[in-house]
Amino acid sequence: MTKLNPGPPSGAKPVKITLELPATLNRDLIACAEMLARESGRPAADPMTLIMPMRDRFMATDRGLAKAWRMTRTQGGERVIC
Repeated sequence: MTKLNPGPPSGAKPVKITLELPATLNRDLIACAEMLARESGRPAADPMTLIMPMRDRFMATDRGLAKAWRMTRTQGGERVIC
């Protein structure tokens, strides 16, 4: 089985937002939390805590996004995200 490891949430101070997720995404997050719990032998985490580590991994490994970041920069060198 593939090791599922989205990594721990970052230690930065969080900003609270409210958003609506499709029911299918919610079910997928719950299933993922349950798979991670079985793999680690720990209780299942709150599925919502998986969103940021998954987003971080996607942003760190997506080639198209990296290319867009290289091409789209402000004068100060900060990344501009759509």
